Amino acid sequence: MTRVKRGYIARRRRTKIRLFASTFRGAHSRLTRTSTQQKMRALVSTHRDRGRQKRDFRRLWITRINAVTHENRVSYSYSRLIHDLYKKQLLLNRKILAQIAISNRNCLYTICNESIK
Repeated sequence: MTRVKRGYIARRRRTKIRLFASTFRGAHSRLTRTSTQQKMRALVSTHRDRGRQKRDFRRLWITRINAVTHENRVSYSYSRLIHDLYKKQLLLNRKILAQIAISNRNCLYTICNESIK
């Protein structure tokens, strides 16, 4: 039997996995089987956490808006502010409102007063 030289396809696949896992620590970046498992685990985590990140940022924005509206000395709740904004058709999303709340509180107070009227 003559010697069969294997092709490059398996090596190319392993190289691709190794490049992906090159920043992992220990055997997770050196051994093929564990790096494959860690790659699958990492991809699952990124897919799951993309949705979670959106939720976390929305919660952060709501908390910031609520803190500034309660600081206004008029016990004006977040839910009432959003309801009044929708009634007045002032189309400002929570991200923009949170940025306004951080950078310029007087502007947010003005928006609150406009939504009440």
